[in-house]
Amino acid sequence: MATLSSDEIRRLLEPFVAPFGSTLQFSDAWITRISAYLDLLLRWNSRVSLTAIRRPEEIVQRHFGESLFTAGHLATRLAPNAQLLDYGSGPGFPGLPIQIALPNLRVTVAESQARKVAFLREVIRTLGLPAEVWPHRVEELPEERRFDALTLRAVEKMETAIEAASARVREGGWIAALVGEAINMPDAETFVIPASERRRLALWRIVPRGTISA
Repeated sequence: MATLSSDEIRRLLEPFVAPFGSTLQFSDAWITRISAYLDLLLRWNSRVSLTAIRRPEEIVQRHFGESLFTAGHLATRLAPNAQLLDYGSGPGFPGLPIQIALPNLRVTVAESQARKVAFLREVIRTLGLPAEVWPHRVEELPEERRFDALTLRAVEKMETAIEAASARVREGGWIAALVGEAINMPDAETFVIPASERRRLALWRIVPRGTISA
């Protein structure tokens, strides 16, 4: 039996999805996959430390909700088949929920810790997602690999990571970071995350050389 009902998951996620109208709409397939993902996360978390959040309702809001909020903002900025790198994905957030919401994106989740890599592969296999796992540090990706968007969440030394991440984004691409209010965000578009007074989604565009950012 699922940890939370489909109706409860939908209710918890509605504030994160509603701002985007027809751009980001629930489907039964979404809910089925998120429910299965949640159950896997809770089961693995009892043996392997994947998240410090334990309450299923809070996991849905903080992990899945914030990820879908990010998906909504990226949906209008990226081509349907764009390539996205989730930097330091951990248990898959925000990369894999973004893949669920925007199935035509080509998502790569980068994570170097073996136990988390095993979990990511299990989620991808169970949910039938087309995402790729890069089981090493982002710095070890082939030099020529560039992405149309890069996401970061709960990584150490966030400001340093954001600066380093820009080298992996194509000109005209986007960096999307889920950050606390203490993070310095010059030149970023910022959006308050629903159900949170302190957390923000920050978006930076990698402006092509020789142009001026709007």
